[in-house]
Amino acid sequence: MAEDLTIIKTATKAEQYQSLIPQIEALLAGETDFVANMANVAAALKEQFNWFWVGFYLVKNGELVLGPFQGPVACTRIKKGKGVCGSSWEKNKTLIVPNVDDFPGHIACASASKSEIVLPLIKGDKVIGVLDVDSEFLSHFDETDQAYLEQVISILLDK
Repeated sequence: MAEDLTIIKTATKAEQYQSLIPQIEALLAGETDFVANMANVAAALKEQFNWFWVGFYLVKNGELVLGPFQGPVACTRIKKGKGVCGSSWEKNKTLIVPNVDDFPGHIACASASKSEIVLPLIKGDKVIGVLDVDSEFLSHFDETDQAYLEQVISILLDK
């Protein structure tokens, strides 16, 4: 008697984002508190992708200050232009870093972090913070992550 074999299909990264984005929209619907929404976005992303660290830094008094996050303890304050987060803020652009050890001035908040993507939160023409995502794997992030995370940020900033 032949056994019934079930083939388990692993969702692609894009498919995971496509299923998560409507969930994030529903999660944020009707909620106007920015901190609460950042907290839920960080939790939803961490839960979906099981990244090493995902969270927000907000611009306060000329530096980035730790906001809602999921993962191990993190650096609390980052100067403009310092590390990947400070550089993303200064350049007002997304930075994808395949190997954080190769990034000049990388701030090692956790030695287990190997690759990183940081996206600026832009309101009007001003960077108000960054979304920072770290992985314990090298070359973990790419343009797919950038495109979908930019959508997530857009949803967050529209609330």
